[in-house]
Amino acid sequence: MFIIELKDLFKSYGGIDALRGLNLQIPKGKLYGLLGPNGAGKSTTLRIICTLLEPDSGEVLVAGRNALLSPRMVRQQVGYVAQEVAIDKILTGKELLQLQGDLYHLKRSFKEQKISELVERLDMGDWIDRRCGSYSGGMKRRLDLATGLLHNPSLLILDEPTVGLDIESRSVIWGLLKELRNQGTSILLSSHYLEEVDALADEMAIIDCGRVIASGSPESLKKKLGGDRVVLRVREFSDDEESLLVRSILKNIEGVYEVVINKSQGFSLNLVVESEDVLPRLREHLNEENFEVFALSHSRPSLDDVYLQSTGKTLMDAELELAGKRDLKLEKKQSMR
Repeated sequence: MFIIELKDLFKSYGGIDALRGLNLQIPKGKLYGLLGPNGAGKSTTLRIICTLLEPDSGEVLVAGRNALLSPRMVRQQVGYVAQEVAIDKILTGKELLQLQGDLYHLKRSFKEQKISELVERLDMGDWIDRRCGSYSGGMKRRLDLATGLLHNPSLLILDEPTVGLDIESRSVIWGLLKELRNQGTSILLSSHYLEEVDALADEMAIIDCGRVIASGSPESLKKKLGGDRVVLRVREFSDDEESLLVRSILKNIEGVYEVVINKSQGFSLNLVVESEDVLPRLREHLNEENFEVFALSHSRPSLDDVYLQSTGKTLMDAELELAGKRDLKLEKKQSMR
């Protein structure tokens, strides 16, 4: 059974497409990860599921209900922790939780018991009675997570929940999310942290340019790639001609399945090889052609490799590309003023 079903979602902002026919099915009782760079459409997708935003077209089912026709009933089942923390600076943390409980119309006894449980589980006891304006980023994020859990939602949705957090706060949040999943809560987590999705998600989807381009469990997606990963340079900075020549040499070596030139990283070469036993042969063939190995790294398949295979670029490259586009749009707007 699916807790969330999204069918052919389209959404644009001022002529800019955020979602381009996005389709997604999320199983009930799982921790599901959405991986992609900032600007890929993750936050837009989450806000549509939470009924905070309407798509231009498409269908949104949450726990079998049409979220576009029955938004209030859907909200009763959803706990949402947004990317931007929204906390009143004047109230204490406990006062904010009590206010949130009243907004959910929780019975007083249940509300107080639930607040006590969350304060203890999220290790907030030392500072929960201080005003929120004095909190660090990690404290605010823990409190924000607690507000999303007060009403015992069957579906918890988190948008980049650990961005900029210290190791301790991240560890606390990771631990709680694993507990909630084990207790049967469905969790949808968006992130651009590869290690976060790899460590937490039972299943995941990669979103790029408003579409789902790959989905499955992290392990199954990595296994589909086949072979180990090698990044190789014959000098610190090659050029297009030299990298093409080296690529032609490497492609003819037994045990090398794929060679891709990464122009954004000094024309380095990304290889898929049968195993690390191939590495001595790489050096031997390059030496015969008067090339030396300047730098070489070897690793097992990772989610970044999955992203590279699916999009033709690494997640970091995608982040930089989207950041560059945003800067150009900002400059254009400023020049038009």
